[in-house]
Amino acid sequence: MNPKVKWFLIGAIVAGTLDITYATTFSYLRSGVSPTRVLQFVASGALGPSAFQGGAATAAAGLGFHYLNAFLITAAFFGVVSLIPALARRPFVVGPLYGILVYVVMNYIVVPYSRIGPRPARPLAVAVPEILVHMFLIGLTIALAARAAFTQRR
Repeated sequence: MNPKVKWFLIGAIVAGTLDITYATTFSYLRSGVSPTRVLQFVASGALGPSAFQGGAATAAAGLGFHYLNAFLITAAFFGVVSLIPALARRPFVVGPLYGILVYVVMNYIVVPYSRIGPRPARPLAVAVPEILVHMFLIGLTIALAARAAFTQRR
């Protein structure tokens, strides 16, 4: 397998897994929301409110949409790094910044224009951990995968 493809897959799968693990765990511990409901919420971005009546099928669709997003977010970063390889050399700076960008795009563009629609601002107890997760579990993970894919080891 091409090393760039391998690291792309690793980056997307690990970042996606860390993100959904955080989301389901935090939602359950903070509010008692089941993982199925969290995944149905993800699916509701494409399917609308009916996703909450779909049981395991729409939860599975939500998981699929979640990983599709993880792959798209990773592909975007790998695409930019292929044009600007220097970004791969500073993953501990570029990754968290990319995570913030992903957070902003998802919460202020993607979600409001999906079938979920605009949402009220979340309390700091929710928003701050979400931003940190995007910085260090998503952005940094993807940037480290890109560094492994795009830098030559001597």
